[in-house]
Amino acid sequence: MRFWIPWTLLLVVWAAPASGQMIVAHRGASFDAPENTLAAFKLAWQQGSDGVEGDFYLTRDNQIVCIHDRGTTRTTGVSKEVEDSTLSELRELEYGSWKGEKWKGEKIPTFQEVFQSVPEGGLFVIELKSKAKIVPFLASQLKTLDKGKIKLLIISFDAATVAACHQQIPEVRAHWLTSFSKPKNLKRFQPTAQTIARIVKESGAAGVGMKGNRGVIDEQFVKQLKEFGCPEFHVWTIDKKEDAAYFKKLGAYGITTNRPALIGEIRAKESQ
Repeated sequence: MRFWIPWTLLLVVWAAPASGQMIVAHRGASFDAPENTLAAFKLAWQQGSDGVEGDFYLTRDNQIVCIHDRGTTRTTGVSKEVEDSTLSELRELEYGSWKGEKWKGEKIPTFQEVFQSVPEGGLFVIELKSKAKIVPFLASQLKTLDKGKIKLLIISFDAATVAACHQQIPEVRAHWLTSFSKPKNLKRFQPTAQTIARIVKESGAAGVGMKGNRGVIDEQFVKQLKEFGCPEFHVWTIDKKEDAAYFKKLGAYGITTNRPALIGEIRAKESQ
């Protein structure tokens, strides 16, 4: 499906840190704490993150909750489909002890709770899992929240969802997300830089978030992205310092990681 949408996205521009690299905690500090919980987000800020990334679904009663999987089995031990459950039903479950007894008692956070936990000046990366149907409810909640104190970026693997955000929440930047694969009948990894740039422009995105595959993303690939009209990119999920340094050198403004404290060591060494 093609999205012929005017390139009129109002960009909210923020200054990158002095190192030129935004460190974004993937589902919070998820290497150390239970992912997508308030405890994981709090720890991410303590570990020096510039931003946090969380995953969001729409519940049966039209509430927005923070969880990665469509179901609750992996993080609670109880099987419930998130989109088929109410907020109160999901709140009855416990989301921390699977990571360790010290985290027992963690509940599923709402979008507003995560938003309100972001400190002034922090970046909040919002990955939409429920596709375009969640966008009107996100737009409605954002109208009631003070967006001026923090930075926002919406991300999605679904181009239609990105397009809906462009139309309904034009004041917030969005990135289309993609990983890479190499079909047997093709010599090159897909999607190509040209394809990525086309989808970015057609969906009204400000850039792309790519799985950090060093076998695909190099200086030539980044050059092609820009030549075809994709002005910026971030990468995920980067948990090795040498990989973070590689993508920083290529000009990624954002490095999404499960281990913000480890990746932050690059910045610490540079400031010495």
